[in-house]
Amino acid sequence: MTDATKPSVLFVCVHNAGRSQMAAGFLRDIAGDRVEVRSAGSMPAEQINPIAVEAMAEVGIDITSEQPKVLTTEAVQASDVVITMGCGDACPFFPGKRYEDWELDDPAGQGIDAVRPIRDDIRGRIEVLVGELLP
Repeated sequence: MTDATKPSVLFVCVHNAGRSQMAAGFLRDIAGDRVEVRSAGSMPAEQINPIAVEAMAEVGIDITSEQPKVLTTEAVQASDVVITMGCGDACPFFPGKRYEDWELDDPAGQGIDAVRPIRDDIRGRIEVLVGELLP
């Protein structure tokens, strides 16, 4: 890992507007400053999905200040764990990194009732990830 005491995780989805932002929000909330958190998209949207913001607000996590960011090779190189969410081959690959692909429905264009189960699925995956990263 880049820093013996602080692992870094990069969440990647196409638009960096829903799934990856919710995952980053949960990881920041659960792990605090013990994990470095990044998120990016292969084709970032103009803004975060307002339904994703609303779904996270329901569980007390504010992601309103986040902005979609473009995926860079540097972000991948600087991360220990790269978690992709439907970005396919757009993600650069570097040997020695831990890669996971989380198959999650895309919340884009969905209503709050469809986004809540996606949010809850992400929360469960983040809790497992934190358990693996932080002994």
